[in-house]
Amino acid sequence: MKRRLVLSRSLSIISVLFGALAALVWMFWPQLTGQIETPPKAEDKLTLRPASFATLDGWQSDDMRPAIRAFARSCKAMLRRDDGKPVGPDPRMGTIGDWRKVCEMAVSIDIDAMRKEDARAFFESDFKPYLSGNDNKAEGLFTGYYEPELRGSLTREGAYQTAIYLKPDDMVSVDLGDFSDEFKGKKLVGRLTGSSLKPYYDRAEIEKGALSGRDLEMVWVDDAVDAFFLQIQGSGRVVLPDSSVLRIGYAATNGHPYFAIGRELIDRGALTRETVSLQTIRKWLHDNPDQADDVMNTNASFVFFRPLKSDPTDPTAGPLGSQGVALETGRSLAVDRRFHAMGVPVWIETRDPMNEDRSFNRLMVAQDTGGAIRGPVRGDIFFGPGEDAALFAGHMNRKGQKFVLLPATIDPQSWPKDEMQ
Repeated sequence: MKRRLVLSRSLSIISVLFGALAALVWMFWPQLTGQIETPPKAEDKLTLRPASFATLDGWQSDDMRPAIRAFARSCKAMLRRDDGKPVGPDPRMGTIGDWRKVCEMAVSIDIDAMRKEDARAFFESDFKPYLSGNDNKAEGLFTGYYEPELRGSLTREGAYQTAIYLKPDDMVSVDLGDFSDEFKGKKLVGRLTGSSLKPYYDRAEIEKGALSGRDLEMVWVDDAVDAFFLQIQGSGRVVLPDSSVLRIGYAATNGHPYFAIGRELIDRGALTRETVSLQTIRKWLHDNPDQADDVMNTNASFVFFRPLKSDPTDPTAGPLGSQGVALETGRSLAVDRRFHAMGVPVWIETRDPMNEDRSFNRLMVAQDTGGAIRGPVRGDIFFGPGEDAALFAGHMNRKGQKFVLLPATIDPQSWPKDEMQ
């Protein structure tokens, strides 16, 4: 009887201790798991603060005629849409109808006969500038991209062993915003396996032959590293053996997140934050062919291309951006399309890629996007084709500000806060 009583008391004590321990674990579970050390990241939010042209640094000295040429190209695309359509995801940037007057004026301008001061007057008379912020934080990052030139062949032969692929016909893109407003602006890319949607092949799987035998190879090039950087830039020129040029542009991505391999090389101790650039990354990959594939495959994202036709009536036209219009060297800007409308003029204030002591302030037009271009105050500057452009793009990594120019008839401050981004 005593033994039974002692056993009963022991079990009661154990039960109490177990309950107390459970309560402590429950109370301190966030600390134990590290949850309180990694609070959720604040949601990106585009804020627009009224400014004036008089406060824009360098506004009076910029030659804006190339920017008008870029804007006119965007306007031609915008004018094909109905007046009631929004120009972008943010209602504060207005509808096509709000932009129709300024766009019709831009399209009618003879750029070659226009004076520098007339170009500036065009924007000053019909637009108002607004300082962009990420929840009122005005500083953002500006990088650069360019149009690379590769050597290639339409058939696999000799040195031409690396494929540039067309978009596969089994890729499925799902806009999650169609199912819930909570997921607006997000999508999934995958492939159907039976009745299930599976992630599409990543870079390593494609490089190992996941797409072989499907006649998706558009062109073969002689350098796997150049092909990798072509995917980062999103468009390029391939010089064929007969000296003709095949121009190619972005068609789709496999849906895997973009990862900057410069980070991987820093983590490996191969480069430092001070020395990392497009040029140093490219040199390291060429100098270390036994590790190059492994490093490049850390970026699971893979880009597919399509052939592009050049416009014979517009000799200055660059490759097509995501708005579907030709880019203008030094005047086209890639932005995060979740926040910014395509075709909107943007004034940027940052530092020169080759000399941080020199300003780089100019008027540009939002005409493109990119997998690494994320956030309301983020911009990627198109520097054009060639090695000089590659040099500038590779060294462009500067902090700065940007101002969105909206038609004077639009008042973004009139929108209720709950309807803003």
